[in-house]
Amino acid sequence: MYRILIADDEPIERAVITRTIQKNYEGQLEILQAVNGREAIRLFQEEKCHIAILDIEMPGINGLEAAEEIRKNDKNCSIIFLTAFDDFAYAKKAISVKALDYLLKPGADDELFAVLDEAIRITGENERSQREEEKKEEEKGEVSVLKASNHKEEKEPDDGGRLDRVRMNAAHNLIFEYIETHYMEDISLQDAAGALNYSDAYFCKLFKQCFDKNFIAYISEYRMEKAKKLLGDVTINVKDISEKVGYRDANYFAKVFKRITGMTPSEYRLKQLTN
Repeated sequence: MYRILIADDEPIERAVITRTIQKNYEGQLEILQAVNGREAIRLFQEEKCHIAILDIEMPGINGLEAAEEIRKNDKNCSIIFLTAFDDFAYAKKAISVKALDYLLKPGADDELFAVLDEAIRITGENERSQREEEKKEEEKGEVSVLKASNHKEEKEPDDGGRLDRVRMNAAHNLIFEYIETHYMEDISLQDAAGALNYSDAYFCKLFKQCFDKNFIAYISEYRMEKAKKLLGDVTINVKDISEKVGYRDANYFAKVFKRITGMTPSEYRLKQLTN
């Protein structure tokens, strides 16, 4: 079971988020709560949390400052901002601390679930990678040296505060073409932004404008639509379908498919065959 921290200074907000997560991730996530940024930092470190959902505007140390401290101590944790402030400066800062996503409240539960599904997947992969690395170190009898990644700084395109219709359509088509070509691969927002020569922060804003939802939620739904079509072919097993739409773990694919469609892949296939 993974540990998730929810930090929000509003008791009602914390209670709503906690109930929503408990209902949909029972047995998967242990939930801890913090009332401000300072407590969030302390709890995250003491309890060794894997995921953090942070509000931004909190008294004392705000969510962005808390995220910076959390990131310093844990480079692999998944940080999710859930805030009422639709501010590009905040979103840009969220990208700088390598947040998994920046969600606005009130928002659709599906977007939160999509991001949490991704956070759980990432946590699982990190733990598997760590175990494999430890095993290799034991076998070799030496400690591997990690090389620091070089991060390129990109200049943000100047759109004067808004994109005109022609540029928006062009951006939409360009992004859609990238997703259509690469959805079967393990791609992230950062991968897409880099391939299309956008900064991460600008691409995050641009994608929301073009598709009216965040990158993770959109690509999850896109992959499920592709999976539905493949399920109509009974000669392809579910495991192969999961790989064809970008999921290496068939069990994880089945969970995402059920969350989005309300049925398991096998149930969906059976329904299609009997209709």
